[in-house]
Amino acid sequence: MKKERTRIGLILKFTYGARKYFAIVLFASLASTCLNALIPRIFRFAIDSVLGTNGIPFFKEHLWILALGVIGIALLNGTAIFLYRTYTAKAGEIFAKNMRDLLFQHVQRLPMKWHSENQTGDIIQRCTADVEVIRNFVITQVLEVFRTIFLVVISLSMMASMNVKLTLTAVAFIPIIVGYSGIFFHLISKNFTAADEAEGELSTVVQENATGVRVIRAFGREKFEIDHFDEKNHIYANLWIRLGTLSGLYWGIGDLITGFQIIFIIVLGAVEAVHGNITAGEFVAFASYNTTLAWPIRGLGRILSEMSKAGVSFDRVNYILDSMEENMSEEGEIPDALDIQFRGVTFGYESRQNVLEDMNFEIAEGTTYGILGGTGSGKSTIIHLLDRLYELNERNGKITIGGIDIRRISKKWLREHIGMVLQEPFLFSRTIRENIAAANPKASMEEIREAAKIACVDEAIMAFPDGYDTLVGERGVTLSGGQRQRIAIARVLLAKSPIMIFDDSLSAVDAETDTKIRHALREKMKHATVILISHRITTLMEADQIMVLNHGKIEEMGSHRELIRKCGIYRKIYDIQMNQDDRRLIEGGAFDGE
Repeated sequence: MKKERTRIGLILKFTYGARKYFAIVLFASLASTCLNALIPRIFRFAIDSVLGTNGIPFFKEHLWILALGVIGIALLNGTAIFLYRTYTAKAGEIFAKNMRDLLFQHVQRLPMKWHSENQTGDIIQRCTADVEVIRNFVITQVLEVFRTIFLVVISLSMMASMNVKLTLTAVAFIPIIVGYSGIFFHLISKNFTAADEAEGELSTVVQENATGVRVIRAFGREKFEIDHFDEKNHIYANLWIRLGTLSGLYWGIGDLITGFQIIFIIVLGAVEAVHGNITAGEFVAFASYNTTLAWPIRGLGRILSEMSKAGVSFDRVNYILDSMEENMSEEGEIPDALDIQFRGVTFGYESRQNVLEDMNFEIAEGTTYGILGGTGSGKSTIIHLLDRLYELNERNGKITIGGIDIRRISKKWLREHIGMVLQEPFLFSRTIRENIAAANPKASMEEIREAAKIACVDEAIMAFPDGYDTLVGERGVTLSGGQRQRIAIARVLLAKSPIMIFDDSLSAVDAETDTKIRHALREKMKHATVILISHRITTLMEADQIMVLNHGKIEEMGSHRELIRKCGIYRKIYDIQMNQDDRRLIEGGAFDGE
C-alpha cells in the first residue's frame, strides 16, 4: 500500500497547475457518457411508441423531431468530445512538464556518489521514456477509468430499468473478464520491467558512443561497438516481441470472451422478447447498452496492462526522487584562514579497499602544493574529499580549512571558494564565451579574455572565424584536448576562487605551454592557494611543497630540490622523465623561478 500511496501522491503533486483542466476533462467525459446513453432510449421510444401499430400519431407524422433530437445530441456530444480532447492534451503536457522539471532539479542536487553509481543512459531513460509512459497512463488510462465508471453506472441503471434478469446475466461475465485481465497484468508487468531496463542499457550504449566518438575512431572500434549495440538491441527487440505476443494473446482471448457475452445476451434477450417479457424496443436498447457496457469492461484489462507498465515507470522515477539530495542550504562556519590540513584520513569507495591510508599533511594558505602519483594512487580522491563530493566519516580522520572541520562548513561555501579543473574537463554545447563565463555569468568580455590569456588560450580562440562566439561541439569534441583543458582553466580563473585545484589538467598541453600557464598563474594569482596534481615532474617542480603518493600512502614530501636529493620515488620518476640536458638546465637554476 505504501507504494500505491506514493504513486497517488506523486500524481496529485504533478497535476499542480493543471487541475482545472482535469476537472473540465472529467465533466466533459461525464456529459459525453450521459448524452450517448440517451440515444438507445430514443431508439426504444421510436420502436415501441412511434413505429408500432399503436404508435403515437403525432410522432408518426413528425419523425423529423426524433431525427432532430439525435442530431442535437450528436452536436452536444461532439462539443463534449472536443473539450475532452483539448483539455486532456493541455493537462497531460503540464503534468509531464511538472514531472520533468522536478526530476531534472532533483538530479542536479544529487551527490557525486549517486551519479557514480548510476549510468547516464539509464538516468536519461528514467527522465524521458518513463515520464512519457506515466503521462500516457494518467491522461489516457486513469481518465478512462473514470469514463468507464460513468458508463458502467449509467448503462447498468438503464439495463436494470428494462430487465433485471438480463442485467444480472450480463454482470456475471464481468468477474471473468477482470480475473483473466489480472493474470495478464502480472505477466506483462514482469516483462515490461525487463524491457524497460533493456532500453536503459541500450540508451547507455548510444550515449557512450556519442560522447566517446574520438576514442572509437582512434582505436578503430567501430565493428566492436556495432556488434555490442546489435547484441543489446537484439535483447531489447526480443523482449518487446514477447510483450507484443502477450498483448496479442490477451486481446484475442478478451475479444472471444466479450464477443461470447454479447452474443449470449442477444440470444437470451431475443428469447425474452419472444415470450413477451420485454418489448422489441427494449430488446434493441438493451442490446445497445450491453454492447456499450461490454467493451469498456473489456478495456479494464488494457488499463491493468498499462497500469503494470506505468507502475514500473513510477518505481523507476521514484528511485530518483527518493534518492537523498545534497544539503546545499545547510548553515556552516566560515573559516578566517584557508590553510588546509588532513589528519589521519582513511577513505575507500563502496565495495573497494581503502584508496587513502592515514593521510597527514598540511597546505599553507597562499602556497602552491604539488601532488605526484600514479594511476589509482588516490590523487583525485583527495580533492573529492576536500570539496565534499564524497563524505568522510568521523572515524576515518578529519579535514580542516582554517582549523574548522569541513563537515561544519557548508557545501555551498566550499564549492564557491574551491575552483577545480579536472583532467577531462566538461564543456557545454555552447559558445566558448559562454563556457568560460559559466563560472561567472556576469563577467565582462574583458575579464573573460584576461582569464583566457592567463590560460594561454586567447590566441587560439581568436584564430577561430567566430572567435569567442565559436560554438563548441558536444563535450567540446570540436576542440583539441589541450584547448578544452585551457578553456576549463580559464573558466576556473574567472571564478577567482581563493583555492584552485588543477587535477592533471595540463596533461594535454605541451611542456612549453604548461610552463607559461604556471608562470602566469604564479604572477596573476599570487594570493591564491594552488594545488597541482600531475604525473609530470615539470608541472610540479616549482611548487612550494610536493607530496608523492604510492598506493594511497604518502611516500615522500618536500620541495623539488629536497626530493631530488633523497633519491627516492620522486628522483626515479624524475630520471625517467627528464633527459640529461633538461636535468642540467633545471639543476642549474633555470626553473627555480629566480
